[in-house]
Amino acid sequence: MKSKQRKITVLGVITALSLSTWGCGDSATSPTSDVAPAPGPDIVGVARDAGSFGTLLAAVDAAGLTDTLRGPGPFTVFAPTDDAFAALPAGTVESLLEPENVDMLTSILTLHVLGAEVVAADAIAAGSAETLNGQSVTIEQVDGEVFVNGARVLQADVRASNGVIHVIDAVLLPE
Repeated sequence: MKSKQRKITVLGVITALSLSTWGCGDSATSPTSDVAPAPGPDIVGVARDAGSFGTLLAAVDAAGLTDTLRGPGPFTVFAPTDDAFAALPAGTVESLLEPENVDMLTSILTLHVLGAEVVAADAIAAGSAETLNGQSVTIEQVDGEVFVNGARVLQADVRASNGVIHVIDAVLLPE
């Protein structure tokens, strides 16, 4: 997992994002070591405290990614709400949580995570980002709203001690 976190690229144009972590090769948008982490809970703790990410947290746990998202980061997470998971076809979540589907679940979850902290203001200048699963997501602004691979950003810049969360209204699926 750490090897996938080493390089995240950001290209294009964006506005207020949803949960993700990403960075560019230039210092203007890359996290720097002189930036102190936010006080308080990590990404997992913030999501748990919010109360609307139970399915996401169960999936993260089933995939064995809880310790990673509690780690030092920084991360950007595009976090689908419980309603976003509920909108998937019946039985999808239950199937993904089965032990034999852990690889698919991990691929889906890592599509929602960037290996750097990117706040909405920095994301406005980007149009895509490489996620921890190696695929890129497209970020665009349409009629004043921000979308990540078609998922609408409901709330941007939810701070955690090890990154930032952007809340989205749909589950991103790998190609």
